[in-house]
Amino acid sequence: MTGAVDALFYVVVAGFIAHELDAVHKREWRLLFVLRGMPDEAARRAFVLLHVPLFAVLLWFIAHPDAAVRYGTMLGADAFLVVHAVLHWRLSGHPRYEFHARHSRLLIFGTAALAAAHALVLVLVG
Repeated sequence: MTGAVDALFYVVVAGFIAHELDAVHKREWRLLFVLRGMPDEAARRAFVLLHVPLFAVLLWFIAHPDAAVRYGTMLGADAFLVVHAVLHWRLSGHPRYEFHARHSRLLIFGTAALAAAHALVLVLVG
């Protein structure tokens, strides 16, 4: 893979991490099936703590020594972020949805667009 393609993916990951920071502020756990039934403070703590293993696994696979594993991880993450944006779009009318600010939408949909572009380039370049 080229350095530019990898750099684009790192921007995608950075956009997702920034979105997750925004998600804490916007109380995204209120939209998630398991967490929305919990008391707000407990759900917030769980939401934040669940991101530790999530990001640890993601970083582990991004840095994996096997190129095929890295490739699959990148494609999987790109696909996830596109689906994630669709879910946000579908939930945008929910009364507890708080991602209406321009920067929130940019992080969600801009990151998804970059992820889709990255996936396309990754598949075409190899």
